[in-house]
Amino acid sequence: MPEFISLETTQPETKPCQLHPQSMCPAFGSLRILTRIEGAHPVMATDTGCLYGLTFVTHFYGARKSILAPQLGTSELMAGQVVEGTRAAIEVAAKEPGCQLIPVVSLCVAETAGLPEEMLPQRIGEAEVVLVRVPAYAIHSHPEAKDIALAALLKRLGDSRGESEKKTLVLLGEVFPADPLAIDNLLRQMGVEATITLPGRALEDLRRAGHVGALAPLHPFYKQTTDVFRSWKIPVIGGAPVGISGSYAWLKAVGAVLNLDPKRVDQVAEAERERAQAIVRAQPLSGRVFVTGYEGTELAYARLLVEAGAEVPYVSTSIGQDPLVLPDEMWLKARGTKEIIYRKSLEEDVAALDKYPPDLVLGTTPFCSVAKDRGIPAMYFTNQLASRPFFLSSGMVATLGFINQTMQRHERYQWMHAFFETEAAHA
Repeated sequence: MPEFISLETTQPETKPCQLHPQSMCPAFGSLRILTRIEGAHPVMATDTGCLYGLTFVTHFYGARKSILAPQLGTSELMAGQVVEGTRAAIEVAAKEPGCQLIPVVSLCVAETAGLPEEMLPQRIGEAEVVLVRVPAYAIHSHPEAKDIALAALLKRLGDSRGESEKKTLVLLGEVFPADPLAIDNLLRQMGVEATITLPGRALEDLRRAGHVGALAPLHPFYKQTTDVFRSWKIPVIGGAPVGISGSYAWLKAVGAVLNLDPKRVDQVAEAERERAQAIVRAQPLSGRVFVTGYEGTELAYARLLVEAGAEVPYVSTSIGQDPLVLPDEMWLKARGTKEIIYRKSLEEDVAALDKYPPDLVLGTTPFCSVAKDRGIPAMYFTNQLASRPFFLSSGMVATLGFINQTMQRHERYQWMHAFFETEAAHA
């Protein structure tokens, strides 16, 4: 008789899926910046469901123009009409008053069905046509979709030939509107003649970008865009004007790269450092804070909080690791941050709550919900922090003041948590 042997099998440890983002479709990031360009009329090549969802979210975040799209249902896809439908939508967009740019945003369905760039017009009437490929299955976060869109525009519209603007600096990053003004004001005191903020509203800024003296990525996830500037032989300044030491080092670096008067640079940088130190003395932090999110700026925010006196044992972000982030990572780890997670998942954030119970959580909506359920004060990172000034001493005032006020509500959160637990027990 055959002998049957039972083998015990152990189930492999289940890990969070890292193949897709735990957030809205990343293509939202590209639409967010493309719809704001004056003279641009976007065309979206996708199915009806994605078109509805992304149009709604884009308008919710301030888009002021319609998004044109071909009808791409099952029958159109089966008939291979992606290219024909997209070309027809481009022709309609070109008739819009003042149209100078038609970004064609190609999403998952169009990319899977096939949308060859050579079968689209490069120009129609007065408008440049630029294909922006942002299938969600290939992009992990909406900040990186912004990078892809901006890089595509610069490759087409930017031109490194012509007269150089050696004392002009590009500030790269979608930031609170007051921040570029504060940075520009300080840089002009050092001798910088002009700053250009990308992504922005003006097509002319994209055309000027290839002539500038240097690029300063305020956010570290603009990898493809930074590569475009490097291909133009334009130097890249690392770091950002964040906090005490970060702002001082950044201002000195700008002065060195743009060959500004060292004495003037030192005066401005020293004065800014003194203002930042005074703000920290006036609004010191204490307590343990988590900084988590999908904006891509989490490490820089954590650095500011640590410099102000907070303990930040855990930082997580949806962006991938990059050399531009390394200085902040090393700075944080040298000052007590135990874990820095790239391409993070909600499950990893929740596990950290048990390892390092915080006094405040800055994070995504679902993670904040978990924290609040435990009686921990929590704020949605994108709406509460990214919507405030952040850079230089002027940004520190707004950020540190907000964090201090929130952490003082800890007892109130504990009271609410106990109240609802009592009510549930009596239900």
